[in-house]
Formats: sequence, structure tokens, C-alpha cells
Amino acid sequence: MIEQVLFWTGSALFIIGGVFDLLGSIGLLRFPSFYVRLHAATIGAIYGAVLPLIGISLIALGSPGIPGNYTIAGASFVTALILLVVAPMGSHVLAHAAHKSKSVSWKPFVDMLEEDEEK
Repeated sequence: MIEQVLFWTGSALFIIGGVFDLLGSIGLLRFPSFYVRLHAATIGAIYGAVLPLIGISLIALGSPGIPGNYTIAGASFVTALILLVVAPMGSHVLAHAAHKSKSVSWKPFVDMLEEDEEK
């Protein structure tokens, strides 16, 4: 019984992650500016990778017949945690570097980073 719950929950997370990947890729194509596209890429990277990895770990835990199922579950869960930490930091670094180099044309109403640099 618990194996079926883990399998179907993991499968649902896997499909939801695929939907987030699809939405992130559509956002990369359709959004107008670099920063909004970066947001779409980050959503696709975080939810499109973390949710399927957690789903794989649940499927592996619910399949006792697979050799090394605890290893698969542990490795995918640890990878999901690492991605959950690293992907937002990477997008923040990209946005900060694009702002500092002024390589992206962007006309904000308020730019706190620029105001801090002027002081």
C-alpha cells in the first residue's frame, strides 16, 4: 500500500516538474527582458529539476525490488537539495553581473543598487 502511494506521489512530482520545465522554456522565449527571462530560467531550473529529483527518490523508496534503491533515493534527494541552494544564487550572480556591466538595457523606476553606488 505505501509503495503505491510513494510511486504515484513520485510520478505526480515528476510530471509537475515537467510542466514547470515547459513553462520555464516558454517564458524564456516569450518574456521581454533579460531579468524576466532569467526569472523564467530559474523557475525552470529549480522546480523543473528539484521536483522530479524528489519524485525519483520517492519512486525509488517505494520500489523495494530495485537493487540500490536507498542509494538512488539518497543521491537524488541530496542533488535536489544542492540545486535548491545553488540555482537561486547563480541567477542572482548573473543578474548582479549584468547590472554592474551595464550590458543589459533596462530602465527601472527605482534602482536601489545604482543609488547605493552613487553615495
